[in-house]
Amino acid sequence: MPVDPSLVGRAFPASAPLTVTAERVADFAAAVGHPGAADGAVPPTFPIVLAFDAMQEFLAAEQIDLHRIVHGEQRFAYARPIAVGDELSATLTVTGLRQIGGADIIATASEITDASGAVVCTGKATLVHGGAA
Repeated sequence: MPVDPSLVGRAFPASAPLTVTAERVADFAAAVGHPGAADGAVPPTFPIVLAFDAMQEFLAAEQIDLHRIVHGEQRFAYARPIAVGDELSATLTVTGLRQIGGADIIATASEITDASGAVVCTGKATLVHGGAA
C-alpha cells in the first residue's frame, strides 16, 4: 500500500531527549570506525542516532515496516558542533513524497535541537519504501 501523500509537511513528535556522553560518543565512533573520538570530538555523523529514533517513531505512527525501507541518502547541516553534555532531541518532518515504479520515495528532515530548543543541526534523509509484498 502506498504511503499517504497527505503526510507531506507533517511533523512528528520530538524523540525522547538523549544526553551526549563520552561513552556514547566512544561507542558510536568505534562502531563506525571514526578515529577522532579519543580526543573528545563528536563524529559528524553522530546525529544519525537521534534521526534514526525519530524515523522509527514516524514509521511506527504510520505503520510502515522498517524491513521495507532502503535508506537512499543522508546529509547533515550544522548550526553548531555537537558536544559531550548536550541534551538533544529530534523532530522529523516529511518534506516530500513521490511514487516511482511502485516504490515510495520519502524525503524527511530531522531538526535536532538542544535542551534550550536551539537548532544544532538538521538531518535530511531520503527513504525508499518498497510497499507491500
